Amino acid sequence: MTTVDSEEPPLSEQAGAGAEATATATAAQPTAPAPARKPEGLGTLLARLHFYAGILVAPFLLVAAVTGLLYTFTPQLDSLVYGKELHVSQTDGTTVPLSEQVAAARAAHPNGTLTAVRPGSGDDTTQVDFALPELGEKSHTVYVDPYTGKTKGQLTTWYAETPLTTWLDALHRNLHLGTVGRYYSETAASWLWVLVLGGLVLWWRRRHGRRTARRLLLPDRAAKKGVRRTRSWHAATGVWLSIGLLGLSATGLTWSRYAGANFTEAVDALHAHTPSVATSLTTGTASSGAKKSVDPAAIDGVLKAARADGVDGPVSIAVPADGSTAWTVTQTRNLWPVGRDSVAVDPTTDRVTDRIAFADWPVMAKLTRWGINAHMGTLFGLANQILLAVLAIGLICVIVWGYRMWWQRRPTRDDRRAGLGAPPARGAWRGLPSWAVAVGIVAVAVVGWVIPLFGIPLAAFLAVDLAVGAVRNRRTAGSATAR
Repeated sequence: MTTVDSEEPPLSEQAGAGAEATATATAAQPTAPAPARKPEGLGTLLARLHFYAGILVAPFLLVAAVTGLLYTFTPQLDSLVYGKELHVSQTDGTTVPLSEQVAAARAAHPNGTLTAVRPGSGDDTTQVDFALPELGEKSHTVYVDPYTGKTKGQLTTWYAETPLTTWLDALHRNLHLGTVGRYYSETAASWLWVLVLGGLVLWWRRRHGRRTARRLLLPDRAAKKGVRRTRSWHAATGVWLSIGLLGLSATGLTWSRYAGANFTEAVDALHAHTPSVATSLTTGTASSGAKKSVDPAAIDGVLKAARADGVDGPVSIAVPADGSTAWTVTQTRNLWPVGRDSVAVDPTTDRVTDRIAFADWPVMAKLTRWGINAHMGTLFGLANQILLAVLAIGLICVIVWGYRMWWQRRPTRDDRRAGLGAPPARGAWRGLPSWAVAVGIVAVAVVGWVIPLFGIPLAAFLAVDLAVGAVRNRRTAGSATAR
């Protein structure tokens, strides 16, 4: 839950007539000055971290939510913009041989190296990729009607994504700023889980003694206006979104630049990376095949062998660079249940030389695949897209409510008027036991090392906060000396 509000004492909202009567009865009696109240420790420390993170990191989260919302419905946008290339109107009858479809694509695009083919079925066209040096990681894709063998159009694609999807993906990933832009999205993912967990703890503490499901999960209907009403909507909405936001944070970090690299190293150390089939051919036929170029006509036999071996549904066929390498046929089903079985096929014998089933993937590799699909809105189809849209819109609302609380909590008295609310008191760590401080420092250091764009901003927050505190203390001391 992203917030810019501080935590008030849980008992402050419980004061009633009894407390007022006691105060009235003792008002006339002389009393000693009340000692200065110390920060409450963990609660105030969390509130201060939540406050500053909410102010400084929320803009990154807001951009990520807006761009993610735009990306969510790319399948529908693709069909609208590229319907001519992606789909066919006539779906009855038999398809022409895949080799003839590839030949038609080659005739329409005589340049480039054939790298991959995704056979069409239903109302989907066949997609044939050609690599060109000037395109780098991108490909030139020719779309072919599988029922007539006629080409439907051509697009420059990135890992089978259309130009529109690629543009929206880059907008969400790096704002079209390249490597520098990736810092924004990684910062957002690195702090989202901190804000969510911190917000949950603060809301739980605020509901001390009154923790019913209704008070935790629903806005306070008794609060008609002001910061109390805004806070209740902010917090209750954050509770509902928490699991989904934590999932987005975790999956976003897995393919981020720095934390993602650490994650990959850990997965490799556990031998839990995504497996791939062996494509090296050492048979006599392969040796002779290495002396000649790949024959695209072999694709019919390769696909038939893969189908016979149980690789069904939508697939992608990777075309090798030479005859000493097997062709690979991999399932590309992203809907649940995910299909990612893969086989290597010798094109000279149409024999499967290696096979890896998705069921045999390491658990970590499966979780990563499911997480990526869920993050991209493909795991459960339209329901997944709607859920992502709800999370994005909800996060936008939570952020706006957080900034509204900051404004609502501003002092309005003539002698204390200010434009914005003050942060929670500093020095809350002094209210913690020494062992908790030591453990906390170690834990934060470890997390900061693993997730650098959490650790570096946090160090910057602390440095600025210490500097501001030192300046204020100096001014206070100077004022006292002057008096």
